[in-house]
Parts: sequence; structure tokens; C-alpha cells
Amino acid sequence: MKVAGFETQVVELPTERVTLGEVPGQVTPWYTTLRLRTDDGLEGIAYAAYVSRAVAPALKATLDGLCEQVVGRDPFETDAIGRDLRMRNGGTAPAGLVTRASSAIDVALWDIKGKAVGMPCWKLLGGSEGRARTYGSGHLWRHYNLEELQQWGPTLVEQGFRAMKLRCGAESSAAAEVERMRVLREAVGEDVDIMIDINQGWTVHQATTIGRQLSEHRLYWLEDPTQHQDYAGMARIAAALDTPLCSGEYHYGLVPFRHMVEARSIDIMMVDLFRVGGFTEYVKAAHLAEAFNLPVVTHLATELFAHVAAGTNTLLLEHVPWAFPLFEEVPQVEDGMVVLGDEPGLGLRFDEAYLRANAVDA
Repeated sequence: MKVAGFETQVVELPTERVTLGEVPGQVTPWYTTLRLRTDDGLEGIAYAAYVSRAVAPALKATLDGLCEQVVGRDPFETDAIGRDLRMRNGGTAPAGLVTRASSAIDVALWDIKGKAVGMPCWKLLGGSEGRARTYGSGHLWRHYNLEELQQWGPTLVEQGFRAMKLRCGAESSAAAEVERMRVLREAVGEDVDIMIDINQGWTVHQATTIGRQLSEHRLYWLEDPTQHQDYAGMARIAAALDTPLCSGEYHYGLVPFRHMVEARSIDIMMVDLFRVGGFTEYVKAAHLAEAFNLPVVTHLATELFAHVAAGTNTLLLEHVPWAFPLFEEVPQVEDGMVVLGDEPGLGLRFDEAYLRANAVDA
């Protein structure tokens, strides 16, 4: 069996009240869908994503170019294909669009592998049951006022979530930041885990002083409080707080995770599917975390990441529904767990009508 062809398409995915990185003017994430086809009729699907309109054409061109290099290859050679794509298109440690595109290819190859052997990806990856503990992360943004936090916290609990992420880092005072956490904690009760994501918005001093106050409200983890490559600063924060420090979503490839571990700058390792290199490289990052007795958690792409979360030593799956409209059906949340089926591969099918309606020339 060989990869015989491919098809890509840029899709505009309108989102409600969510901005790309919460930056004014960037209101729509753009996706490039991928279909890899084999010479015996199998099709693997995936997408490359989370870029702005200005970058979407470049991402599609990169994905097309890398797919050309995969035509004629055996889909089961995922590790070798990923290594070859990295070496041919940026040396041993490419980042940016090359990694985002090669990650999508890797996911599509895993979809093909699962379909070829009649097995869901979560089982092919070594999992024993098709479910993963999840947390609600598609709401509770920085622009939500206190009343909206009071509304959305209980709503997420009603939707089946037993943990949720709050965004902070934009308030004018430490007291205002802590008040957001206090209001949400009061709204959802003591039995729900709450994480806080700063998206690198604080200094080391702010992170240590405000972090101590936040911990009084049973904070599950503090995420990316300061610049993600400031390993020494992150290590100082980790040492100063009782609350676990989570980071890693901004890293491309495996090497930065080694630096984080060596610097003792994290307590929980977060890995982004599209920046690390797809399923294949995520598994390596998860094993690295396991070797140092660190929990590993996912970032975005819930409907794809659910398989690696269920198939590896992953603690938590981030639930963000941004890409859900691309598919006919997606895994559902039941009592704090995302539940997968036994359908071979990813178990996903593109919603063809939606793709046609939202396709963009790029």
C-alpha cells in the first residue's frame, strides 16, 4: 500500500466571540483540510490549523509541497516519513509552517493505518479503553466579565465537565485577577477543578505573587504565566508556588521539552499536536514526561487529540470545540470523559456540505 494522492482545501471557520489569541481584528481561525489517499482506496483525513487569513495561503502551499514528498511512501512508515520531512524541509529542528503541515500529514497517516488494520487509533496507539478525562476550555475567556463567568461555569458543569480552564492576565490589578478566580470557584463549587491560563502575560514577580493568592482558591494548575522560553524564570515560579506549573504548548518539536525538564521549569507538560509533529512525536513527548514522572496534557484539537490521550499516559484532554463543525460527528463528553468509539482510524468524517459552504480560495 502506498500514498497515491492528496487533496487540500482552505476553510474559514467562523467562531462565536472567540478571537485568534484574543487579539483584536483576528476573529476567524482558518483551517486547511487534508485528505491523503492510498492506491488501494483508503483515505486518511486531518487538518492544519490555527493561523490567520494572511498566513492560510502559505500554510496550504506548505502542506501541498510536503504531501508531494509523501506520495509513493508506505503509510505505516510514520516515524521515517516524519523524520524525512523534517530533514528535507528545515534540517533537524524545523518549526513554523513546516511542522504544522507535517503534523497534519502524520495524523492522516495514522488514520490510514487504523483503517488498514480495522482498529481505532486510540487502540493502535496502545490504549485499553476509548475514553479520556477532559476539561472545558472553549469558554471563560479574558473578555468575559464576572457575570459571564458566573453563568458559564455552571453551564460547563451541566454539559458534563468536572474541570475547566479560566483565562486571566489582562486585569489592571492582582486583586482583580484573584476576583475572577474567586467568582468562578464560588459559582462551580469545590468539587470542580479549575486551571488558569495566562498565555505568557505576566512577569516572574507577578506570577509568584498573584499565583500564591490564586492558590488559596484550590487552583489545579497555573499555565504559561510568563515567556515560555524563559526556563530560569519559569523554574523560579515553579519553586515558589505550591500550585503545579503547566507549560509547553508553544514549543516546536521535542528538544524544548528536554530543556524544560532539565531546568525543572514545569510540573505538568502540555503538548500541542500541530507544533510537536503529530501523533508520532506526541507519543515521544509523552514518554519523555513519563520518564521524569511528569503528567502530560494536550492542547487544542480535541477530536484528534482524544486518540493520543486515550492511547498514552495522558492526564487530561483539553476540550475546545473550534474544529467540530468540520465533521459530521465528534466524540461526546460523558461525566467528565470524552468517549471514543471502535470505528477504525480516527472515526471522523468531514461534513462535506459545511466544507463546500465555507471553502476559500487561497
